[in-house]
Amino acid sequence: MLRANNVEVKYSDVILVLKGISLEVPDGAIVALLGSNGGGKTTILKAISGLLGTELGKVTSGSIEWEGRRIQNEDPEKIASMGITQVMEGRMVFEKLTVKENLLVGAGRRHSSKKIKKNLQMVYHYFPRLKNLTERRSGYLSGGEQQMLVVGRAMMSSPKLMLLDEASLGLAPLLVAEIFTIINKFNKETGTSVLVVEQNVRVALNVASYGYIVENGRIVLDGTADMLKDNEDVKEFYMGLSKSGTRKSYRGVKHYTRRKRWLG
Repeated sequence: MLRANNVEVKYSDVILVLKGISLEVPDGAIVALLGSNGGGKTTILKAISGLLGTELGKVTSGSIEWEGRRIQNEDPEKIASMGITQVMEGRMVFEKLTVKENLLVGAGRRHSSKKIKKNLQMVYHYFPRLKNLTERRSGYLSGGEQQMLVVGRAMMSSPKLMLLDEASLGLAPLLVAEIFTIINKFNKETGTSVLVVEQNVRVALNVASYGYIVENGRIVLDGTADMLKDNEDVKEFYMGLSKSGTRKSYRGVKHYTRRKRWLG
């Protein structure tokens, strides 16, 4: 369904951020983009959703295809109308609007009132906590509730592909597990494809069928979720586990060396 082929992205025509990224998101799959901060994961999502232009960025080489059609550097409104919805990092709610008003914003103008009502009930099915908070201003919600709200708002648009950026950021482990369980259920029940950007490798690989490791604007490793879970480099660099299976501490260490093949 989605295919990126050798994509390069520059900001201000000078700063090269993505250096030949290729990936695929099959129809109905959950795929994970993993890696540390600054690797280029969010830039990949913005290249897909068309939001690069808001930051003076653009795809300068390669192609991004959605259902066989090239969409690189298209207007974000046009890309959204094709069924691609991005959930931004940082729980960006409209703080002065109520929970219900935030959800209605997600529906846009593309649906009938009957469809909007149906989608509202769907969101409340996946996030029953939001149903009890419909009239509360979103700025007064907890961090976990706001994350549920922005995911629910994306569901309101009936997406074919959801781009999910750092949903676990700043949340307690139990809330992270709850949200990813719901995302997995939503994927299975609706067939919506999901491209997940995460630093929490463990939780991402528990729901994804395939994953890509991004370092320095390049994909350095990819494979099935099970293969990545068993990979010694992934265990050491992203799960903090040594070959013996014991947890390693990197407290106080700013940098550690990747193996040569990771450096490309």
